[in-house]
Amino acid sequence: MRRRTAAVSALLAAAALAPAAAPAVAATPAGPASAARGADRGDLQRALDAVVAEGVPGAVAEVRDGRGVWRGSSGVADLADGRKARPGDRFRAGSVTKSFVATVVLQLVAEGKVGLDDPIERHLPGLVPGKDGAPVTVRQLLNHTSGLPNYTDTWWDNGPGYLRTVQHGDYTPRGLVEEALRRDTPDKPRPKPGTKWAYSNTNYVVLGMLVEKITGRTLGQEIDRRIARPLHLTDTFVPTAAHLSGPHLNGYERLPGETAATDFTDFTPTAFPGPGDLVSSTADLNRFYRALSGGKLLPQRLWREMNTLHDTDRGAERKYGLGLESNSGYCPGEKPVWGHTGSVPGYNTFSFTTADGKRQITLALGMDLFKGDKADAAALKVLSTALCTAPADGKQ
Repeated sequence: MRRRTAAVSALLAAAALAPAAAPAVAATPAGPASAARGADRGDLQRALDAVVAEGVPGAVAEVRDGRGVWRGSSGVADLADGRKARPGDRFRAGSVTKSFVATVVLQLVAEGKVGLDDPIERHLPGLVPGKDGAPVTVRQLLNHTSGLPNYTDTWWDNGPGYLRTVQHGDYTPRGLVEEALRRDTPDKPRPKPGTKWAYSNTNYVVLGMLVEKITGRTLGQEIDRRIARPLHLTDTFVPTAAHLSGPHLNGYERLPGETAATDFTDFTPTAFPGPGDLVSSTADLNRFYRALSGGKLLPQRLWREMNTLHDTDRGAERKYGLGLESNSGYCPGEKPVWGHTGSVPGYNTFSFTTADGKRQITLALGMDLFKGDKADAAALKVLSTALCTAPADGKQ
């Protein structure tokens, strides 16, 4: 959701910072012959510890590469009781949800129930008016070229403390779309659909409504039926209540001007219906993206559509497809990695795979919006250590 950015700087951190004490970790042993096929497990743990050393309460990760599977954690899951973070902890995945929603929509395209270039007006009459004679299409919603304003920007206009109001709010998808359209004003008109890329959570609220209109079931039910159950993603679901169930990483923010962290773990499920409401785990997200690229969820022609990437307004290194992003900044000089980032109050998620599919990481942090540049740089160090053939510090 964040205006500050949906991901951190593309520059890699120069070095890992001091590790935190007593991390919890589970790793698959690897012999000397595997050294060239994946990241050093000690380097991964030190990089993860460095994120916690920069003030993030807890962090969890799963890495898959030529050495096997490494699952690590650092810090605490709960500041109140000191419970340690564990690799299998659940978390709010934020905008990683968009990849799931896009997959469901593309499955409906494959079934002939909707067309990528259908005007959304055909399926949801009166919800989203066109602009300058051009309708908003399903494809434009998926790739953020619809021109629809971002409804979460209105929350930011009220200041960071307003997040507490949002946390306990009660919203409807239609109400969120209407809030977005109120930002289309004569002094700041929205662009004509298809003419400009601009990340907007509103797009995926509309897509969630589209899924529900076509299927007659909730978006959460369709994600469960089409993705979570077939792939045995036992920690992945769209919550219907504010409380985060099961073993989980708590999410915190240190709001500007405040010293104590605010707990945002329990959060209204109505705030991000489609753009960011998924709960998951590192293992589940890695399994999802492997299945997606492996042809288990979409026919090849629609995987190609999803993975057709276009320039964004977030730097030359970042491109966007249909609910999928790529980034060439994590591993300079190498092919871009692909996946998605996630950002909601209390949680920051990164789930990325290398172009050849040989290295994969999902990283989740128990703090996001105000964790600071040093913590962002430390998170990038974790990503580069896991994903890059030649990490910034030259170690392998």
